[in-house]
Amino acid sequence: MAFIFYMNNNQEELLKLAYTKMPFGKYKDWYLSDIPEPYYVWFNKKGFPAGKLGAQLRQVHELKINGMEILLKEIRKRYPKPY
Repeated sequence: MAFIFYMNNNQEELLKLAYTKMPFGKYKDWYLSDIPEPYYVWFNKKGFPAGKLGAQLRQVHELKINGMEILLKEIRKRYPKPY
């Protein structure tokens, strides 16, 4: 049920989040949802980057904390890349 709720209310943002890849570092070119949780824990302690990427990393971290990162993986399976 939650999946339908999110897709109806935030479809464009979730599609972007599902397809965003890390632009730098050890996990460069990985989908944000595929990056291991300890990386997010480290960012949470040290500080997330400023701007849109930082906000997206915070969102994925929150999804991972709540065991919902599968949501982004399912979006990639069900919906083609929007851009």
